[in-house]
Amino acid sequence: MTPANLDVPSPSAHKLAIAHAFGRAASHYDRFAALQRESGEYLMTLVDGHAGGELLDAGCGTGYFSARWQAGGKRVTALDLSTEMLAVARQRRSATHYLQGDIEHLPLADGCVDISFSNMAIQWCDDLSAGLAELYRVTRPGGVIAFCTLAQGTLAELDDAWQRLDGSRRINRFLSLETIVSVCRGYHAEISLAPATCHFPDVLSLMRSVKGVGATWLRDGREHAVLSRRQLAALAMHYCRHPQGYPLTYQRVFGVIYRD
Repeated sequence: MTPANLDVPSPSAHKLAIAHAFGRAASHYDRFAALQRESGEYLMTLVDGHAGGELLDAGCGTGYFSARWQAGGKRVTALDLSTEMLAVARQRRSATHYLQGDIEHLPLADGCVDISFSNMAIQWCDDLSAGLAELYRVTRPGGVIAFCTLAQGTLAELDDAWQRLDGSRRINRFLSLETIVSVCRGYHAEISLAPATCHFPDVLSLMRSVKGVGATWLRDGREHAVLSRRQLAALAMHYCRHPQGYPLTYQRVFGVIYRD
């Protein structure tokens, strides 16, 4: 599969900021991406029986799953907003092709892949329906689109702690499960919710887990500021701790769309 040079719009300032945030995390992303790997491994099982040979890894990051698919015999196009992430993927020889691009404006021809795979990426779309429509467009009839995204309630414990501390909103807003299901209603789709809660020994480790994967850009145009020791201590005082440690929940939504 040869990527097409289609006329796609230049990335918005918002998307460039997201790319910059993830680019800064590229060199250390994998050290903090345990949940992303677990989610992607499960997502692979939902479609790994598909016989098609051409696969798009949309939002490939450092290319971990591009390499997994390639090892299984797929011809992989690795796509990401971030040039730094793509550079890591390329250095690892994770894929057949590498493309910098936006899931909402894919620089690919119609029906050029058999599988579109997107793990923990489409929550960054400005318009989920546009992102899914693009993944559907580039997937040929008989193919599948597999995605994992995040729904409302993600990072709820952290959001609650900030609310208790100073009433501020310092996490991104996520679409409700109902909205995600509604967007998928126009497709032949299977959707499931699979929450996952991680526990950390302290709030500093918890915050590093978020920053370490590059998820620092807020939709209102702000970026997470570096917290002082005093701010971290104050946040810890307002954080509801469990016996296992400080919890942080991700409301994961897994979806498979069958291309008609």
